[in-house]
Amino acid sequence: MKQIINAEGAPAAIGPYSHAVQAGQLVYTSGQIPLDPASGKLVEGDIEAQARQVFKNLEAVLTAAGASWSHVVKTMVFLTDLADFAVVNGIYAETFPENPPARACVQVAALPAGAKVEIEAIAYID
Repeated sequence: MKQIINAEGAPAAIGPYSHAVQAGQLVYTSGQIPLDPASGKLVEGDIEAQARQVFKNLEAVLTAAGASWSHVVKTMVFLTDLADFAVVNGIYAETFPENPPARACVQVAALPAGAKVEIEAIAYID
């Protein structure tokens, strides 16, 4: 059985999807882009500002699901420019200082709302 999770602290979905879905002990998040939850608009600034907002949004979704960063087992990072990898990787390392999850990172042609970065995660619930 699946449970739909919508997080109050994350930006509203800009399409027909849920913030996350729990199936058994696993939580699958939708990709989060750097939208400000209050305004629903893309945050201003460079890749660092965007990446930090993505992690805030993703944390809100994980919290609503009853999970935390330590529960994340896999992430998928989408960048519109792999030249931004080092900056995003540094913020990623701050978020996962020990025992980081498995990860894939790919460059894509474009992301919704003109975002430079999007991240999704899979986590488990105790």
